Amino acid sequence: MKILTTPRMERCIGCNSCSLACARLVHKRLSWLAAGIRIMSTGGLSTGFEARSCMACDPAPCAEACPTGAYSQRKGGGVIVKKSLCIHCGDCAHACPVDAIYLDNIGQPYVCIHCGRCVPFCPHDCLEMKGFSKETSAEDSEAVIL
Repeated sequence: MKILTTPRMERCIGCNSCSLACARLVHKRLSWLAAGIRIMSTGGLSTGFEARSCMACDPAPCAEACPTGAYSQRKGGGVIVKKSLCIHCGDCAHACPVDAIYLDNIGQPYVCIHCGRCVPFCPHDCLEMKGFSKETSAEDSEAVIL
């Protein structure tokens, strides 16, 4: 299984190319509100940026909180999203321990599905897809996921 990681965020200039790529290519919308990855300032331009995306929890609290089964556990961590089952209740977003599920103005949730389509759009190579297995130690998994 591969997950999206952000190993070189010190290079990030906050251009949001990854967010726009996610919104356009994955969700077929042209809005930062429709992206599964968000770039945020860590306190100003001189302090850098952080990428906020799904941490590939296993078990995923958002999937457990979803009353309709729109969010289901992905093998190895993260979730599979079936938008047709979503009732826009927001329970998934409230259950996420890292605030990585974003609700747009009508309550449609957006989460990183670890597809990697954003990676080639980062001009400074801040993002990458990495293999991850359950055999990896807790310390290693924190390094991979962050």
